[in-house]
Amino acid sequence: MPDDGSAEDRLIARYFRPLATSPGAFGLADDAAILTPPPGCDLVLTTDGVIAGVHFLPHDPPGLIARKVLRMNLSDLAAKGARPAGFLLSVALPANIEERWIAAFAQGLGQDAQAYGCPLLGGDTDHTPGPLAITVAAFGTVPHGKMVRRAGARVGNAVVVTGTIGDAALGVLQHKDNSLGKRWGVSGEQSDYLTTRYLLPEPRTALAEALLQHASAAMDVSDGLVGDLAKLARASGVAAEIDVTRVPVSDAARAALAADAALIDTILTGGDDYEILLTLPPQRLDAFRAAAQQAGVPVGEIGRVTAGQGARFMRDGKALAFARPSYSHF
Repeated sequence: MPDDGSAEDRLIARYFRPLATSPGAFGLADDAAILTPPPGCDLVLTTDGVIAGVHFLPHDPPGLIARKVLRMNLSDLAAKGARPAGFLLSVALPANIEERWIAAFAQGLGQDAQAYGCPLLGGDTDHTPGPLAITVAAFGTVPHGKMVRRAGARVGNAVVVTGTIGDAALGVLQHKDNSLGKRWGVSGEQSDYLTTRYLLPEPRTALAEALLQHASAAMDVSDGLVGDLAKLARASGVAAEIDVTRVPVSDAARAALAADAALIDTILTGGDDYEILLTLPPQRLDAFRAAAQQAGVPVGEIGRVTAGQGARFMRDGKALAFARPSYSHF
């Protein structure tokens, strides 16, 4: 980051330097930062970003956009059993961006950086002729060799998810079309809940330690439960069979389903859940449930790992077919 008294440097000093609380960030006054993991730990690295018009709407509150992009990365760390350690931020700002937007963005970012113990370490700011784009690279720590990977599921393992599935996918639909909530018959409170689940995910960082102790494989659900389970099964060289009736859904999603049964496809494939999908030996299920309850995170068993390939979602003895099993940018 520049230190030449430029307008960019003044912007960084005003809005982002207060977020750089780690000594290794050097107050954002150097070209790079230092991050030293605790003894006996590995660094876990992840990156994710958002683009206006693709991942959020241009009129979405800047503070929520900032918090969402950080939380997307924190969700990845949580699914690996990692404790947050810091992050890098790259922002490409349109020329017409207002400083009050930047101020609100930085305020939201700082709020979550402090809440999750994940300070800003550095990054880059640019102007762009295209849409607003924000990328975060986050870092976490795990005991050496203990990171929970996708490639650990074993035949006979239980398949478990945290929270509820499909809220964000429904939330983005009604965020784009305010009439949908009424057509689905959801209450105003339920409608707000769905939108909030899209705008502000809840990374399950409180479960990181329990995952290290009990999970054989895990990943966060960002591209839809159907597609992400297929990825986990493929990485592990196994198959999985899911009972759709056991997939946890919220009261709001259940109300929408009652009005339009076809929404089950959106719920299972839509993405943006940022819940954790994991497998574990059945004998560890009770201990994991107890740890999750203590952490205040609901969990549900939805199926079993089997021999073979792929993931089957079963209802009334029949496998469901999906037109688009997973969200994809391409």
